[in-house]
Amino acid sequence: MTPDRFDPSQASHLSANRQDEALFPAVPEQNFQVRRLTLIALLIAAIVLPCVYVAAMAFSDFRAREADATDMALRTVRVAEEHALKVFDMNETLDSRIVDLAQDLDDDGISAREADIHEKLRVMGGGYPQVAAVSIFGRDGRLLASSRFYPVPTLSVAGREDFTGIRDGRDLEHVSKVMTGHVAGEQVFNMGVERRGADGAFAGMVSVALRPSYFSAFYRELLGGSDGTAMTMTLVRTDGAILAHYPRSPREPSAMPAQSPLAEAFAQGRRAGVVRTHSDIDGEKLIVAYRHVGSYPVYVLCGYRASAIWAAWYRHLSVLLLSLFTPSIALWCVIWLSLRRLGAEEEAWERWQAEASMRRSIESAYRQSRKMEALGTLVGSVAHDFNNLLMIVSANLQIARRRGAPGLDRELSAMERALKSGQSLTRQLLGVARKQPLRNETLALERWLPACRELLRASLGAKISLVIDVAAGIWPMRVDVAELELALINIAVNARDAMPNGGRFTVRATNIHFRHEDGFPLTGDFVQLSLEDTGAGMAPDVLARAFEPLFTTKAKGMGTGLGLPQVFAFCERSGGLAAIDSAVGAGTSVRLYLPRATAAPEAEGPAEARAEESGAPHGLRILLVEDNEEVAAGTEALLQMMGHQVTCVFNADTALRLFDDAHAKQARTGEPLPFDLVLSDIHMPGKMNGIDLAEAVLAFDTRLPVILMTGYAEELDRARHVNVRVLSKPFDIALLDQLLQAIQRDLAQSDTDPAPHPAP
Repeated sequence: MTPDRFDPSQASHLSANRQDEALFPAVPEQNFQVRRLTLIALLIAAIVLPCVYVAAMAFSDFRAREADATDMALRTVRVAEEHALKVFDMNETLDSRIVDLAQDLDDDGISAREADIHEKLRVMGGGYPQVAAVSIFGRDGRLLASSRFYPVPTLSVAGREDFTGIRDGRDLEHVSKVMTGHVAGEQVFNMGVERRGADGAFAGMVSVALRPSYFSAFYRELLGGSDGTAMTMTLVRTDGAILAHYPRSPREPSAMPAQSPLAEAFAQGRRAGVVRTHSDIDGEKLIVAYRHVGSYPVYVLCGYRASAIWAAWYRHLSVLLLSLFTPSIALWCVIWLSLRRLGAEEEAWERWQAEASMRRSIESAYRQSRKMEALGTLVGSVAHDFNNLLMIVSANLQIARRRGAPGLDRELSAMERALKSGQSLTRQLLGVARKQPLRNETLALERWLPACRELLRASLGAKISLVIDVAAGIWPMRVDVAELELALINIAVNARDAMPNGGRFTVRATNIHFRHEDGFPLTGDFVQLSLEDTGAGMAPDVLARAFEPLFTTKAKGMGTGLGLPQVFAFCERSGGLAAIDSAVGAGTSVRLYLPRATAAPEAEGPAEARAEESGAPHGLRILLVEDNEEVAAGTEALLQMMGHQVTCVFNADTALRLFDDAHAKQARTGEPLPFDLVLSDIHMPGKMNGIDLAEAVLAFDTRLPVILMTGYAEELDRARHVNVRVLSKPFDIALLDQLLQAIQRDLAQSDTDPAPHPAP
């Protein structure tokens, strides 16, 4: 659908835009979404980056602590291994000296020299704190001499594992398990060597009993200080038998489990290494460094508790978290507050934008109202004079028709068509200027629209198909039927111009209810009349000005720019609204929202003069009040041709003086008033207008009919309150004839009915 274009209005539109910009200068667009996404990204980064940093630092710190623990265990086990090696080497030397002492002596010889050997054993073993006792055993395992007792008690170790192992040549048993010594009387483990006789056969065993407590005390000193509880030390045989351990536990096992990383390492003969294992002795996970003690079947173990590593790591992590996340939390709070402030700022911005837009709209509407007011004043004056000219043409045309003009029928028909075009143009001008009087009536759309089909087809042309779709149960409307018909014609003509190659024009009617919360300018029940075409559509800048008076995109001479403005003005004055949607290539849809009527329908079809079939009234005495001499002359001639008596005056003041005189005469003589009807224009020179005259006449005699004529509706409401008939200039003579016939019938009835009868 193509609205009209009128080039001079472009300057007015640009001027209005410049005024808007001057009153409300443009401000930079606020991209709140970008700012919000930026803050959210910063917040995510402020959360993720510290967390990633803490995770990396925590992992690195834990690995470093494990490495430090392993290194400390290796250094400590090396010291313990050196210490154990010295002890075992010293014990081996001691065993060798005792073997030399008993050389060439059999069991009886040793028993015979027990006192001397006891003293020497006491001297040799008494200077070492780790040595609990030094003993010599015979071939049969009987105790022969000891550093602890003299004389020795009667006892035998023939069944002990260390005795049988040394006798049988098992190297492992050179270092026995921990036991309660028969000689020492305390927890010891023995380090023994065999004695051989002159024939080289097994002659017995020399044993040095070592105290595990000695090793535990050394380990306690070795692990002393703050790290004492973090590490453990163990002296263990290659078969897993525990010889000494620090720190001691109440339920300490005697041997390590057979299935463990350490047992596997011992079985493979590894001399040193580090394993991670669960300790049955300490009941927790350890990092264990182990070393083989010389050539002895003994390992020294140093374990670092995993719990100590974790505890130190937790302490460091707590400090790291506290030092890092305290400012991070502050930063999070700042960003969060910034997001909230941004939300409040966006809300305030939207409110400001809405207020600014509203103020611009109000300013624009005010300027438009002022322009429309000025235009209305100009149009009203021009249309009033133009209507008078049309009245002159119309009256004289009717006179010519009634008198008969042979050979001029074609010319008179052309004049009638031109007259109708002029009437339509004037009506459009008055409608846009809000000065066209509305004759609202209740309309049944489902019966009225089908009757308009031929009228719309004529406006659309043969190339365009017409579709009418009226929903079931459509509400009646309260509208001026003639104005609605004109609005449909205007829209149909625009649709035809937008579809030069043909298309489809659809008229749809549906019921719609608007609530206040819907945000629509209207509330209540309305009938939505949608008029859609499949034409070229409008560009956004054209769509924005579609309802602007005198704006057109049609070629010069093809449009007036009053079609869509008349539609908008008609809907607005009817209590509704007009809206338009369009896009280039997608067609145009004009929606008319017209108020629902509560009364029963009055109109059954398009507005048309419904003249009665009876003949024209005769014999009425009419007082014609018209200030335009030519209009008065033409109207008077027509009325006289209809058979009426006409008295013509040129202003309301003169007409009122006639009534004053007639009323005074009636009071003196009792004669009736000399007029049956007053036909008066509204706008006239003098102190009074036609409405004032009607009020004064009705004050004299409420039964006297008064018909007012007007070219626009500035005082139409007041005229209706006076309860008189109003004709819009230029009016149809047939309609005037119909009214005069009705008045004549009412007067005839009133002559036979003594009761007062109201004016029609």
